[in-house]
This record gives sequence, C-alpha cells and structure tokens, in this order.
Amino acid sequence: MTTTTRKSKRETILRQSLINRFVHWTTALAIFLLILTGFGQMPLYNRYNVTKLPGAEWLGDYFITISLHYLAAVLLIFVVFFHIVNAFIRKQFDIFPRRGDIKESYLIIKAMFTKGQEPPSDKYLAEQRLAYFFIGFNVLLLIITGLIKMYKNVPGVDLPHSFLFWNTMLHNIGTVLLILGIIGHLAAFIFKENRALLPGMFTGYIDRGYAKHRHVLWYRKLEAGSHESEGHHSEEQHRDGTIHPGC
Repeated sequence: MTTTTRKSKRETILRQSLINRFVHWTTALAIFLLILTGFGQMPLYNRYNVTKLPGAEWLGDYFITISLHYLAAVLLIFVVFFHIVNAFIRKQFDIFPRRGDIKESYLIIKAMFTKGQEPPSDKYLAEQRLAYFFIGFNVLLLIITGLIKMYKNVPGVDLPHSFLFWNTMLHNIGTVLLILGIIGHLAAFIFKENRALLPGMFTGYIDRGYAKHRHVLWYRKLEAGSHESEGHHSEEQHRDGTIHPGC
C-alpha cells in the first residue's frame, strides 16, 4: 500500500493549491446560487410551474430567494476580494491574460481539431487565461451593478430612472454572458486533451507526464526551482560539514 501511494505521488504534480481550490469552488457555489435565485426574482419559476416540482416550492417564495441572493452576493464579493488580494500578496499572476493569448488560443484549438502540434504552454493554457478574464470581467460587472441595485433601495436614495434602467440592462447582460462563459468553460472538457486537468480542481494534483507534455514551460520552471532548491540544500550541508567536521 505504501509503495503504491509513493508511486502515485511521484507520478503526479501539484497544480492547484488548497487556496486555489477554495476560491474556485466557493465562487462556483456563489454564482450558482445567484443565478438560481436571480431567475426567481423575475419570477420564472412560478410562471413555468417549476415550483410544482417536488422540493422546488421555495423557489417561488420571494423572501427566501431574495435573502439567498443577497447572501450569495456577499459570499461572491468576499471570495473575489480574497482572490485578488491573495494573488498580489503571493505575486501569482499566471492565470492573468497575456499579450498574444488570442493568437495562441487559436493555435491550441486548431491543434486539438487537426491533431497537430500545440505551442508550448505555461501553467495555464492561453484560452484558460482568456476564459478567466471573460468570466472575471462579467463577475465584476455583476457585483458593481448588483451593489447599485441594492443601493437604490436605501431610504432617501433617488437615482435617475434612465440610470437604473441601463444598470439593470447591464446586470442582465452580464448574467447572460456569465452563463455563456460557464457553458464554454465546461464545454472545454469535451476535448480529451483537457480532461486530465479535472483532477486538479478536486485533489490539486494532475498527471506529471501530462504536465511535462502539455504545460512544458511551467514544468521547466518547476524543475529549475527544484534543482535550485536541491543545490541550495547541498551547499548548506557542505557548509555545515565544513564548520562541524566531527558530525
């Protein structure tokens, strides 16, 4: 059993830290609740008899859906703030878009369809960085417009009707674009080449061979860092041996 476990660890590599997985799944939960309860405000569920389904009656209760919507909004704002602050503190910007990502994404997608050679990739593929920007932009748009929608309900606040109209339009457009972005994000796993990344969002680890082959730039950085760490450790041991020859 021990041998198998050690072999498994040697054959995998950590791609997503616990913090990354916390941010990912907390964001997913918050967005799911926001979309679910947001449609309840329209109210679609009563109109199309969704509330008649077993266990779905609560979707037609305005007080419940609006309360959950606000709670999910608070959760989303918290996790977005946490993610941004953590990224800057740790200087982890590998998911942020880079110049040339559009062209590189085209080449990667083309290679998946034609079974050709992909350009060398870093920790994240170019289309993953673009998807992050697209989804992240719409999340920020929803947060800003959502806060304005809440602010207008404060007693004594009187905002222009035209402003509120366009704010609501942007909120709705952002919702549709976010849903499309999520669909595109999930659809990426239709391609066999991307499925090896799935375990990373659950356990944090992916296959080492896959990382070495498809994320070669990132893998080289890890190897370089590992060799540098080993060299530093050996140097420290050498110094320690020089100072204390009797040990």
